Order: sequence, then C-alpha cells, then structure tokens
Amino acid sequence: MGTVVVSAGGTVASTRIAHYGEGRDQFERIDSLDGQVRSVYRHNDLVHTVWPQRRVAVVEQRDQMSSFPGLLQAGHDRVQEFYELKSVAVERVAGHEANVLVLKPRDKLRYGYRLWAEKNSGLLLRAEVLGERGEILESSAFSEVSIGVRAQPEHVVQAVKKLEGYKVIKPQHESTKPEGEGWTLKASVPGFKLVSCVKRQLDVQGRGNASGAGEQTLQTVYSDGLTYVSIFIEPYNAERHSKPITTAIGATQTMMRRDGDWWITAMGDVPTGTLRQFANGFERKK
Repeated sequence: MGTVVVSAGGTVASTRIAHYGEGRDQFERIDSLDGQVRSVYRHNDLVHTVWPQRRVAVVEQRDQMSSFPGLLQAGHDRVQEFYELKSVAVERVAGHEANVLVLKPRDKLRYGYRLWAEKNSGLLLRAEVLGERGEILESSAFSEVSIGVRAQPEHVVQAVKKLEGYKVIKPQHESTKPEGEGWTLKASVPGFKLVSCVKRQLDVQGRGNASGAGEQTLQTVYSDGLTYVSIFIEPYNAERHSKPITTAIGATQTMMRRDGDWWITAMGDVPTGTLRQFANGFERKK
C-alpha cells in the first residue's frame, strides 16, 4: 500500500492505493487525494466507485486489465514481441531498491517505457511513458509504499456495505463482437488484438431530454500486451457531438469523429498515427 503521484500534460494527481491478496481473492482500494472525493473498491472483478459528497455509487463488473502498478502482468508473454527489453540500472524509489528496465518499441506504432521494479517482489514502483525522441510524456510513481503488509480485506468488504442513502447505479452491459453489431475494422493494427467488446446502455442522465433513452454504446478494447486502445461507438446526436476533435493529455490521445449516423471516439496511450488507424478504421458493414 502507498501513495501514487501521476504527472501528465502539466497536471499532477495523487491517489492512495491499498492492494491485498488473500488466497485466490484480490482486494483493492483506491482513494483520490486531489479534486472531488472518490473511492474505488475492488474485490476480484466486482468494482464499486463511490462519490461520498454526491452520495452516488456505481457498481459494475470489470475485467482485470493491466494498469500501473501492475503494468506488465496482463500481456507479459507478448511484450517482447513488440518491445526490446533491457535492464539498465539499479536505483532507489520510495526507499526501495529497484531494477530499472527500458522497453523500446520495435516500430512507431507504440510508445516506449522506462520502469522501476522492486528487486524482491517485482512490484512496479515507477513508470515513465516515452515519446519518439525519448521525452517523458507521462510519469507515475509511488512517493511512499509499504510492501508485504498484513492483508486487510475488511477495508474493502465493509466499506461497500455502508451505502445506505446512496443512489446506487448498476450499469448493464452485454459481451459481444464488433461484427455482431455491424462493425468491422478495415485493417488490423499490427500487434493489437481484440481483448474486450461490450454493449452497454447509454448514460443520458443530466442531458435535459430523453432523446437517448434506449440507445446503446459499443466499447471495444484492443491491446498489444502492454498498452490499450478503446473505441466507443454510439448514435450521433447533434446536441452532444460537435465537430471532429483530436486532443492529447500526456501520453493519452483522444480522437472523435462522425460516421454518418454514428459518433466514434478512440482513446489510448499510443502515438497519434496509431490511434488514427483505429479511429478511421472502423466502418459500418453494408
């Protein structure tokens, strides 16, 4: 357990993370320390996101995808197919000895990474996303961390039982395939494989009308074993969707565009050219 500080696009945010393993069960609690108060409680794939000030809780099933500080776990077997991995040094991070690893992409479709892994446990203590010229696009690091502490799953289990007076939202989603929903990716992006595709009810709360009632959005997720790209496809609505947009915050790129009666949003920690292949590559089957 410890405190993680993330720096990206000129902004800095910190969170408190506690992760426990008890047998085959995984428990996790993440508390935001900046901005609006928010806590995330995870027991295996069941996730509660709680906003105490708004008295709102969202309960959903999530795949246990990889993110800092578990960056290399999800696709370790495929990482060296697309990245050259080198161990370059031993340094101290948050009071712990760490092996410094550099992952250099074998093409221009993905970013590079510099990682600090604790020598004994392998816990990722620090991560940097590197641009084409080696510049730091985004960094995440523990400012302090305790390893091997006594498991305290009650900090997760008991917290999610105290939601009296909260508005509890349980988004419904259905596993599917892009082709089954009438979509196809014209050309695959080398190294990226489809890892998830779900169809969920479109959230129209607070939009002032019920024009989106009954509408659904399709989310597909692709991964090369280390990073992810998400594609969201929803019905076009002139009140919500403006002109095409391309933005970048740190390593995260976002592209939005209209395709006839549909609005497509692509997001991912990948170079602009890679994300464009996904954003422009989806087409409606005739």
